[in-house]
Amino acid sequence: MASTNAARLCGAAMRPLTGMRIATYNVEWFDGLFDDAGQLLANGDWSGRQDVTKAEQIAALGRVFAALEADAIMVVEAPDTGRVRRSVRALENFAAAFQLRTRKAVTGFQSDTQQEITLLFDPDVISAVHDPQGAPTGKKGARDAPRFDGVFKIDLDTDAAADAVRFSKPPLELEVTGTDGRRLRLIGVHVKSKAPHGASSPEEVMRISIANRRKQLAQCIWLRQRVEAHLTGGDSLIVLGDFNDGPGLDEYEKLFGRSGIEIVLGETGAQCLFDPHARMALTQRIGGRLSTARFYLHHEDRYLQALLDYIMVSPDIRAEGPRWKIWHPFDDPACYRAPELREALLTASDHFPVTIDLPAMR
Repeated sequence: MASTNAARLCGAAMRPLTGMRIATYNVEWFDGLFDDAGQLLANGDWSGRQDVTKAEQIAALGRVFAALEADAIMVVEAPDTGRVRRSVRALENFAAAFQLRTRKAVTGFQSDTQQEITLLFDPDVISAVHDPQGAPTGKKGARDAPRFDGVFKIDLDTDAAADAVRFSKPPLELEVTGTDGRRLRLIGVHVKSKAPHGASSPEEVMRISIANRRKQLAQCIWLRQRVEAHLTGGDSLIVLGDFNDGPGLDEYEKLFGRSGIEIVLGETGAQCLFDPHARMALTQRIGGRLSTARFYLHHEDRYLQALLDYIMVSPDIRAEGPRWKIWHPFDDPACYRAPELREALLTASDHFPVTIDLPAMR
């Protein structure tokens, strides 16, 4: 099962000749494309994508991953790790099937769901190891940036009692070293969705939504504490993934004053991260909007687009002049002009990849 030459040529045309390309990509229902042994299920059964078979989604993903021509891809909603299943094994089998450069995988703490955060990378260009920071907490928890598989204690509702917050999908912390000597810290993120699942009345929708927003903001505060520790230590840092959040995304942001994205980015000064798409969303409340995801709303018979996926960088990386790109099939001219890639992006997932091109080290 090989990727198309057209996809590879498209990606090669977009890729810088030197430097490093890093991507984040949320792949909807990726786990459902593998059996327990991590082998691809390229058959005519329906995938988790509406009106898309498993074979069609697998083929589309192969084209997209090949076209990205990335040195490392943070896969959000990667295949499950559990009693039998292994995210790393599944993704490495996927890479082998499509002869991808990004043929090695590394993952971190196991998720409570069937979705992991796993990095696919090219071992000829970089090495990547799981390197979690912070102290383990057990059930007692801690207030100061504990390890991401632990418990974060924070007062969420101003009742003077600390609440216990966990990540259902612990962020993936990596130490990455390039063959050119570049050293990076990567944190892959999939912050909990705010959807009010299980609500049976408008009042319950509001109650669950506010509770989920509180938990999400607490997770972002936890993540921000880790970011500040890295920046204080002088690390080159990239925080990337799906935040299920963005400036002005829902009415509950007004209740709490700011979005999770604003918390993780930081307020002002040298301790801030930067993402140009987030900056545009924060400073341009009216007018054209960027998007990284496209969802079909059955009850309204239309598509909703949202900016959910980000690649945030530390000030030293921003100073190098990196280039960001959302691989949107309609908004990005290069993607739109490549019919195979355009259709593959629409078939593969409800999210689109985001990449950053880092210049070669001077």
